[in-house]
Amino acid sequence: MAYILIGSLLIGLTLGLLGSGGSAITVPILVYLVGHGTKESIAESMAIVGMISIAAAIPYASSKLIDWRSVVFFGLPGMLGTLAGAWLGGLATEALQLVVFGTILLAAAFVMFRRARGPEGAHESLEPSAQQSPRWKMATEGIGVGLLTGFVGVGGGFLIVPALVILGKLPMRKAIGTSLVIIVINATVGFVKYEHFLVSHQMSVNWQTILVFTLIGIVGSVVGHKLNAHLNQHVLKTVFAGFLILLGGFVIVHEGSKLVPAAARQARMTTGNNYVLLPSHHKNSTFQHQGDE
Repeated sequence: MAYILIGSLLIGLTLGLLGSGGSAITVPILVYLVGHGTKESIAESMAIVGMISIAAAIPYASSKLIDWRSVVFFGLPGMLGTLAGAWLGGLATEALQLVVFGTILLAAAFVMFRRARGPEGAHESLEPSAQQSPRWKMATEGIGVGLLTGFVGVGGGFLIVPALVILGKLPMRKAIGTSLVIIVINATVGFVKYEHFLVSHQMSVNWQTILVFTLIGIVGSVVGHKLNAHLNQHVLKTVFAGFLILLGGFVIVHEGSKLVPAAARQARMTTGNNYVLLPSHHKNSTFQHQGDE
């Protein structure tokens, strides 16, 4: 229970302090600290991130900081990507999913390092300065983010926000508010798809864990939001990016070590069952199993 309390508080604090990144640590906390299976953890992560994002989006909606055009042309196509990603996730091995997840953590760290090196307040003051990108570009980006959301259970805020700023030409605060709505959409679709997969394989999510993570995560996000005004954002993002590198590296090494022996065993089994063509001087048999030699 202590792991659940600490983990959920850490997720909420991260979301409150940085506006993103909380979902990046949800799956590892559920897998390595709470001890849940990978596919169950991905489904639980989607439920937790989706519900926390609903609470976080309410203040943005009341301040009219959500661009509904971007929700339609970025978020709705993302639903298709999420469905496809969740379907692929059901077919993939748990180790492969976590290796991909670790790679995404490294990508998130790279994005945060770039933001941390930028001038203070540069992103927050961004205003739309040009016409928005074509709708097909926004839809394509949305599908790509949806694929990642469905496959590994991340909210994708670290990808959605830059895309909305660059493609949608939104100011930073409106991009964050819009991102939260898109995360809710993707997380909902992904959770429904994974829940169907789990039920069909006699597995299930732990609703108590989801509820505790969500409630404490919301409290943590409120505390983090209040602390945000008193802490250096560049330092915060740099430290968290470094943490993501360590976490992503650990996941890749830990789960990648499972993939290599499995692939080697499969190769040995395939080789052991092969039949080979022998030279013509074998009078009685043209084909012989390798194990008979």
